[in-house]
Amino acid sequence: MLCAMPRYEYRCRSCGSTFEVSRPMAESSAPADCPQGHDDTVKLLSTVAVGGSAAGAPAPQAGGGAGGGGGCCGGGCCS
Repeated sequence: MLCAMPRYEYRCRSCGSTFEVSRPMAESSAPADCPQGHDDTVKLLSTVAVGGSAAGAPAPQAGGGAGGGGGCCGGGCCS
């Protein structure tokens, strides 16, 4: 099965470059080495737009409803 891993963005404090690393969520806080070989890096905060609704979109139903989550948010990816 093909499994897409999340990508995390880091910045090297030594040279200032930013780079991305694909890794499982369980390893999201693990240190990442800069492609230039430096080990003083920091994980950058990713921004995600959540909420709102598009014009004409159905309103969320009360009570949560039934149904499974999809993708990684539902916890069923890569299993």
